[in-house]
Amino acid sequence: MTEDVVVITGANGGLGSYVTRAFLDAGATVVGTSRKIEQSKFAHPGFAAIPADITTRSGAGELITQIMAQFGKIRVLVHTVGGFAGGQTVAETDDATMQKMMDLNFHSLFHTASAAIPALRASGNGRLIAIGSRAAVDPGPGVGAYSASKAAMVSLVKTIAMENRDAGLQANTILPGTIDTPANRKDMPNADFSKWVHPAAIASLILWLAGDAGKNINGASIPIYGKDF
Repeated sequence: MTEDVVVITGANGGLGSYVTRAFLDAGATVVGTSRKIEQSKFAHPGFAAIPADITTRSGAGELITQIMAQFGKIRVLVHTVGGFAGGQTVAETDDATMQKMMDLNFHSLFHTASAAIPALRASGNGRLIAIGSRAAVDPGPGVGAYSASKAAMVSLVKTIAMENRDAGLQANTILPGTIDTPANRKDMPNADFSKWVHPAAIASLILWLAGDAGKNINGASIPIYGKDF
């Protein structure tokens, strides 16, 4: 991947950090973004940090414009941004919670993908890989807003795959179970962490999808649930 420019949203997060290191180790030029990210986060000559708020159309558009001005191309977009809010039943869920989940989980992908698709198409073999959630296809009580926003992501990515296959652009969603990150351990201290999915496993899958080995996978929603299934 020595000629590739890879954009990773949430690059300094619990999962994003592993994904960023995986692509840097593979020789790619990585542009890492989040609301707060610094160049010093990854001591690597192939890394560039660009802070951005991608929950807005203008923020995502400015990010992609800046990347294109600096690097002239994008072959891979990996979207790891996401979060959880909720805990109430659907009847108890307020508008603010639903809006927060749609902004963080769905609109961030929608705005970034919309801005990046022309560059991904121009590459001739672009890849868009989004991190969804098992809850998108296997929801449970108390997670209505979260699971709905992740299900919307799955639908959007499948549509992108169909709309852009003529240009060789492949788009897929990964559906992890609970990811073994410090934040999740803090939020669920009594859980059995051994059943959770390690971020390195997800990063390996993303790297595989972005490479030549994943060239026949398009419009898929790929489960990676760990031992909790």
